[in-house]
Amino acid sequence: MEQRTKIAKKVTVAGFFINLLLSAAKLVAGILGNSSAMVADAVHSVSDFATDVVVLAFVNVSGKESDESHHYGHGKFETFATLIISLVLVGVAAGILINGARHILMALRGGPIAQPGMIAFWAAIVSIVSKELLFRYTIREGKKINSDVVIANGWHHRSDALSSLGTALGISGAIFLGDNWRILDPIAGVIVSIFIFKVAYQLAMPSIKELLESSLPSEVVEQIEDILTSHSDIQLYHHLRTRKIGNVYAIDVHIKLDRNITFVRSHDIASEIEVEIRSRFGKGTQIIIHTEPY
Repeated sequence: MEQRTKIAKKVTVAGFFINLLLSAAKLVAGILGNSSAMVADAVHSVSDFATDVVVLAFVNVSGKESDESHHYGHGKFETFATLIISLVLVGVAAGILINGARHILMALRGGPIAQPGMIAFWAAIVSIVSKELLFRYTIREGKKINSDVVIANGWHHRSDALSSLGTALGISGAIFLGDNWRILDPIAGVIVSIFIFKVAYQLAMPSIKELLESSLPSEVVEQIEDILTSHSDIQLYHHLRTRKIGNVYAIDVHIKLDRNITFVRSHDIASEIEVEIRSRFGKGTQIIIHTEPY
């Protein structure tokens, strides 16, 4: 668990400093380059910076072992952090959408839109490359340690890369296609906001389901049932209940055994099932098996 927390912190700290530099650079480029899309993109990078702080705070807590106040460990702190990231993404997307729509309406009413400068275009290119590399690195490490919050933060980096891609397209169109196409700059911001809403939804739903104690996916439940039915001493099983606590599974089940076997054998069978389930889903899997006479 300590190594897992260490890797999560290392990945997040790397993203923290990259986001800090990008936020400042894109904000300056957006202001100097008269680009509303780049200013919106800079705000998005600020949200990345903020969520890195959230991840650093919650990863430390989620890595703690169980204690008197949290008998099942602190895994759901990580789930809660993932939900916070998704909500931040919703806020960022809404801000970009409103800002872009305001500039589009202004242009449609005949209002002027300043031509973006090349500094904004090159800032978008630098952002695309750096955030895509950071996304790939964060996702790889997040999957390695099976951390939902690190993976969620990785997708936040990808959303920033997509935001910068849309920004680059909008800025380049506004620069190279003439005055009549300057509206492409705010249009790019609106399109990007829709992609960010989608990413936020994809991140939020699993976290909400876990916090609401939803059962594990059907394919996981089927694997558990296969383990139970394949054991020759188990006559029947019932009351199989499953849920997720952070990055570990929690499984409760009642099994019916031959009423004539010894208490020791009954205990051994339960232990055998626990070992097999943990070998399949990880040693942190929490299992409660209640044995009954058949």
